[in-house]
Amino acid sequence: MFKTSKISYGGTAAVVTSMALISGLGAADATKAVIVSSLLIAAFADNLTDALSFHIFQESEQLDQKDAFTRTITNFVARLLLCISFVLLIGLLPLVYASKVAMVWGMILLAMMTYLVARERKVKPILEVVKHLLVASVVVLASNVIGHWTGSVFS
Repeated sequence: MFKTSKISYGGTAAVVTSMALISGLGAADATKAVIVSSLLIAAFADNLTDALSFHIFQESEQLDQKDAFTRTITNFVARLLLCISFVLLIGLLPLVYASKVAMVWGMILLAMMTYLVARERKVKPILEVVKHLLVASVVVLASNVIGHWTGSVFS
């Protein structure tokens, strides 16, 4: 049986980080190339760092080595694929539309992951979805404010 715990950490990080980068860099008037580069850096460098941290944490919790390795790999792959989906949106659409579509795409992905986790935990999905979308919205809004600030100060 599929367990959401195998992808929920990496998937959530990929979605919220991608939305934050797109929002913040867009607010700073970054070019499409800069935004795509930052998404790819997050997809690989940050993802590998998180995968290593996640793996070491699991080992410290004394999880079975095979299970820890499997969860690490599935989280890495989930995060990589989700980041790539945002790269495709930014790469294929005009930037003015791509950033809006990416926000909607990210919120849909986060809501779906939250719903699946909530169902697995046997809690009310709607409350969990609302909480997680609110947190993601705060992250995106903060990134947007930072982007506007850095764009005005350093331009």
